[in-house]
Amino acid sequence: MSDTEFEAARLTVRLGAVAANYRHCQRLVGPAEVAGVVKADGYGCGAAAVARALAAAGCDTYFVARLSEGIALRRVVPKARIFVLDGGAPDTIPALLSYRLTPVLNSLAEVAGWSAAARETRSELEAAIHIDTGMSRLGLPGEELSVLAREWKKRLEGIRVVLWMSHLACADDPKSRMNAMQLDRFRTALAMLPPAPASFSSSGGVLIGKDYAFDLVRPGIGLYGGNVQNAANNPFQTVAVLTGRVLQLRRIDRGESVGYGATFRAKRPTVIATVALGYADGLMRVIGNRGHAAIAGKRAPIVGRVSMDLATLDVTDLPPASLSTDAEAEFFGDTISLEDAAKAGDTVPYELLTALTPRVPRVYEGAA
Repeated sequence: MSDTEFEAARLTVRLGAVAANYRHCQRLVGPAEVAGVVKADGYGCGAAAVARALAAAGCDTYFVARLSEGIALRRVVPKARIFVLDGGAPDTIPALLSYRLTPVLNSLAEVAGWSAAARETRSELEAAIHIDTGMSRLGLPGEELSVLAREWKKRLEGIRVVLWMSHLACADDPKSRMNAMQLDRFRTALAMLPPAPASFSSSGGVLIGKDYAFDLVRPGIGLYGGNVQNAANNPFQTVAVLTGRVLQLRRIDRGESVGYGATFRAKRPTVIATVALGYADGLMRVIGNRGHAAIAGKRAPIVGRVSMDLATLDVTDLPPASLSTDAEAEFFGDTISLEDAAKAGDTVPYELLTALTPRVPRVYEGAA
């Protein structure tokens, strides 16, 4: 038997749904362009496969966080523009140039370093420049923005700014006052600077409205099916489905315990399904006795602690015909939403996806 014939667990990634979510963003923000954010290995879904699906849908601009991600992505989309959010630290400049990666410059020091590289290579170098409008994370703070606004002709020597960008802090809440405050700050900053395309919105901003779209939007979690604003009906299609195989079914009597620490005791005769998925696969340990999985579209509580390789479900109330050692238990996907699974783990969908380890095979369906 080959090692691919038995899959204890899998993450099924629907590439057709990724492409559909990309096109949905295009409809919402047009005529603004839509980039694909594929950092963190495509939010755990596989950056290479996701980027190919996006390219087939017409995407020609991508964002990654790390230099290494940009280098790997360049092999997949050789002609695309790839922005590196981490910026242009001095020791990254040779690789940025070699792999034709566009840094998102986050400080005047990085601007100066990139300008020096332009002089040394006797060329004009493209860059995005990140303006902090309230995240207090990366990007030029107010005092550096003021300096750049006064001295941009000198400081941007050799640099062709292809994007001014900022980042919304509260786009998951369309009613947050901070959205309008940051929008005003971004518009003020753009008025101080030489003209260039602008980008402000990730997935949440895409849903707030066209005032936030500017020239380019950068959806991330929305491309992967996240319900960014917890709408009654998720505007994005389900992309990622995490399943584990049922390894064993057993009946236990009232009063018997399940799992390490005996944190669950049966209050009735109970059927337990033991599933091949645990925290070594990236399943959150905290969801024990809190979360749910689903078998054949029916929810079952996770009982006992999630262990390194296994999780246990109370399947007493599920139809017996759906229970077998060939059954797959879904931990998020069509029945258990990313948001429901995240809530059980006291976390966010981003962490659920990016926490999945390489032990979980990624299986791709429906390429665009």
